[in-house]
Amino acid sequence: MTYIVTDNCIVCKYTDCVEVCPVDCFYEGENMLVIHPDECIDCGVCEPECPAEAISPDTESGLDHWLEINTKYASIWPNLTERRDPMPEAKERDGETGKFEKYFSEKPGEGD
Repeated sequence: MTYIVTDNCIVCKYTDCVEVCPVDCFYEGENMLVIHPDECIDCGVCEPECPAEAISPDTESGLDHWLEINTKYASIWPNLTERRDPMPEAKERDGETGKFEKYFSEKPGEGD
């Protein structure tokens, strides 16, 4: 099992989860974060820290697509180990449906 970041992180990008991760397995895209499944130690401390509730265990049904997204982009986006401010539109976009189709960007973030 691993934890993965799902669509509600897109255009929110809260980093409360990054701050508590003991193994620094978060990677930053332009408008979302992902977790490297091979680096995650399944401790679960990140899940309750996400204000957008965008982190889930990969054992939940229907998350295969998100496991693929996390795996792919964690290998090409830069590592992020410190907390940053969320995106300006985070509160208004929290819970919006269809965020992947509307806003997802393959571009990397800044990282550390």
